[in-house]
Parts: sequence; C-alpha cells; structure tokens
Amino acid sequence: MSIAPNPDPLALFETWFQEAKSYATIAEPTAMTLATVDDEGQPWPRVVLLKDYDRDGFVFYTNTHSLKGCHLSSNPRAGLNFHWMPLGKQVRIIGLAHPVTSEEADVYFASRPRGSQIGSWASIQSAPLPDRARLDERVAQVEKEFAGEDVPRPPHWSGYRVVPHTIEFWLLAASRLHHRRVYYRAAGGAWTQQMLYP
Repeated sequence: MSIAPNPDPLALFETWFQEAKSYATIAEPTAMTLATVDDEGQPWPRVVLLKDYDRDGFVFYTNTHSLKGCHLSSNPRAGLNFHWMPLGKQVRIIGLAHPVTSEEADVYFASRPRGSQIGSWASIQSAPLPDRARLDERVAQVEKEFAGEDVPRPPHWSGYRVVPHTIEFWLLAASRLHHRRVYYRAAGGAWTQQMLYP
C-alpha cells in the first residue's frame, strides 16, 4: 500500500479522516496535537479537538486568554498533527491561525453541553490554580449566575482556523521505510506535491 497521488490534499484528508471516524478502535479521531510558539521561539504542543474543517482551514476552540491563545495573538504560526495509530497514518498541517468569526463561535458554543459552557466561564485557563476547591467554587458561582437561562459565550472564548500552506501525509511501512507525501500551497492557492524520503 502507498499514498495515492491525489492532486487535492483536502480531498485526501477527507478520505483519511472519514476512515479514522469509522474505525472502531480510534476513540477520538478528531484529536490533534496543536503546536504554538512563544515569544522566545519555544514550541508548546498539546492535544485539542478538531471541530470543523473545510477548504479554508482546520478549526478548534479555546479560551483566547489561555497559553495557546496568547501565543497565537503574537505569533499566528501553528502546526497540527493527527496520529491515527491503528491505521498507521498521520497527517501534519502547517499554517497560520486566524480567529473565527463571532458568528461561528456563537453557533459552536451554543452546541456545547451546558457543563462545558459553564466551565468556559469558570476556568481561568492556564493560570495557576491554588487548589481544586477553588475551581469547584467558581463552577458553583457560574451555575448560580446562569441558573434557569442559556449560558452566553464568554467574550474570551472563541476559535481559530489554521489555514494550511503545507500538508504532509504519512503511511506506515515495513522496516520504517514509511510513505510520505507532502503538499505545498502556492501564493495563488494551487497545490504542488512531492514524495519525501522516510
């Protein structure tokens, strides 16, 4: 098996992603490592969940005051990596992160479970927490504040769309002679591709 030379990397991603979603032993196919960069050039990776994707990019949501949000506000360069181990497949996406629109953020926030909505208000994401009891207190305060009504989206909670300029597909092979095919987007939007040594 090898990676078919599809001229459209987004169509190839869709094929691989749907395969991952249908694979019983992949518990969270939307999980992806997000790497951001701080002001000193230090990369910071963590796992987030893909919430949407289209020809414009790959979307995740977060507290914009979090570490990742602060990084992206000063340096929008970002990297994503999907690793679907049971399939022996990875996809690496490199690009620039742009805030989603307020309308997009509102729609997604409204679809979240109420507990997650409450948590978005209660958690001062990435800030030091003296003890777990303090977080529980903040959750109780927010639950009381919004009792009996819809929870609005916090002003500090939104999403980012990573617009890719490079997408690499990796396929497991014997003797670690893996298949790699990388796509580069030109200024006009057209994609070029080439194979890479493993």
